[in-house]
Amino acid sequence: MEQKQEIKPTQKHEERIIRILSKDIEGGMTIYAGLTKVKGISWSLSNAICKSLKLDKKRKIGSLTDNEIKTITEFAKNPEIPVYLHNRKKDFETGKDKHLIGSDLELRTEFDIKRLKKIKSYRGYRHASGLPTRGQRTRSHFRKNKGRGVGIKKKKQVEKKEAYVK
Repeated sequence: MEQKQEIKPTQKHEERIIRILSKDIEGGMTIYAGLTKVKGISWSLSNAICKSLKLDKKRKIGSLTDNEIKTITEFAKNPEIPVYLHNRKKDFETGKDKHLIGSDLELRTEFDIKRLKKIKSYRGYRHASGLPTRGQRTRSHFRKNKGRGVGIKKKKQVEKKEAYVK
């Protein structure tokens, strides 16, 4: 009468969480989509990783072996990809093309913004004041005022103020 539930190997792999480049990725995702969860890996770079390492893009990321995970992390840290896929062309300090991933990318962008603020460039002023830096119009968007919408009043508040005036 006892029924034993057999766990299929595919279900077991899909349920586990894979850690790639200090990012937890659900095992049920495909390799192609799961790699894009890592900061600095775009869809095109994910495609390049799958093609160069000869991995099936539609395979679940939970079914990867430890060796495959190591090869993916090594390739992602030092990718052999065309220059147009790099996310840091002509680095300010070295002048070389790089591809940064994860915390390195976050730190580098933070340092770039600090440098722009320090030299007091136009983009630095825009970053400091929380406004768009690339020429977008600000008349109708970017109305940030510490959690309150600027130029929007609720009818209830207006009616209460009129009652006190009378």
